[in-house]
Amino acid sequence: MAVKWTGGHSSPILCLNVNTEGLAASGAERGELALWDGGVAPAGRLQLPKADDVTCLVFSPHRPTRLYASHGETISLLDVRCLKEPTERFHVNEEEINCLSVNESDHFLAAADDSGAIKVMDLENKKVSRSLRHANICSSVAFRPQRPHSLVSCGLDMQVMLWSLQKARPLWTTDLQECEAEEDSPQAAGQFFNPPLAHSLSVASCGNIFGCGAQDGKVRIFRVTGVKFERELEFHGHSLGVSQVLFMPETYWLLTGGNDGKVLLWDVSSDIGKQQKSPPESLQRRKAHAPASTRRDRKLNKVASNEHARVLPKLTIEHGEKVNWISCAEIKGSRRVLVADQSSSVSVYPLPEP
Repeated sequence: MAVKWTGGHSSPILCLNVNTEGLAASGAERGELALWDGGVAPAGRLQLPKADDVTCLVFSPHRPTRLYASHGETISLLDVRCLKEPTERFHVNEEEINCLSVNESDHFLAAADDSGAIKVMDLENKKVSRSLRHANICSSVAFRPQRPHSLVSCGLDMQVMLWSLQKARPLWTTDLQECEAEEDSPQAAGQFFNPPLAHSLSVASCGNIFGCGAQDGKVRIFRVTGVKFERELEFHGHSLGVSQVLFMPETYWLLTGGNDGKVLLWDVSSDIGKQQKSPPESLQRRKAHAPASTRRDRKLNKVASNEHARVLPKLTIEHGEKVNWISCAEIKGSRRVLVADQSSSVSVYPLPEP
């Protein structure tokens, strides 16, 4: 049974984030923002100017009192110790921002928007250092832990991309629709009606493993090796689109939220945890020079074996409402999953210990 955090909003909540000290923030339609310190009542509230929907919130990794909020095409910097007018505002995106990410060194902020652009801001100089781009709406962007100049992104162009801040072009791109067609699976025929539009990304603490949730209900796990990434695992997570994925800190436990009203917890450590070491360079060279058909067969065999393993959720939460955002917090010594939906309250569920 969920505990409900109420009184912070009068509009549907769109996004959540939690800082390193356990303070949670929620953003809603019409510019509403609230803070929560573990109690059922808000610790602070703010109405952002212009009443644009608050689409994403992210705390600074090193300065937990600094909160970045995207609303419309604007990014506002807030001080949670004194929640009032933004201390700074940045207007670098031309269309509504969908996702923000701050890198581990706290030097760069990435903002992905409806035009497909990812604007990367140098926070020290307060200017755009890189402009990256998808062909359609960019729905999610995430810096990789332990690699402050590397980030991944995904969008409604069905592309998943790996970027380096040293380059303006992606280092590696995977087209989810092409992957489905290559597999010639029963699902492939239905892709026209249920294409794998990519909605959400999350990178595990190791920095090499990341998950992607898509409209076709699938969760895909990728491994980064050097300047590319490969699909490590794939499974059906939800009966409708996967709106949110989130790796829990320091684990290979993955939380997913879907349009089917479910929140699921997956333990993928047995599938990926034993393969943390990168393959030797000689093996990488052999794979690179192998015929395309051989590489494809090997990949399909690998994915087929993963599908055959039938990954099952460790925990199923029947939330009942379409999930807009999920986050993880430690409250009174126990981990909780925070869920935002079309209501004006935050739902809080207990999680098992890793």
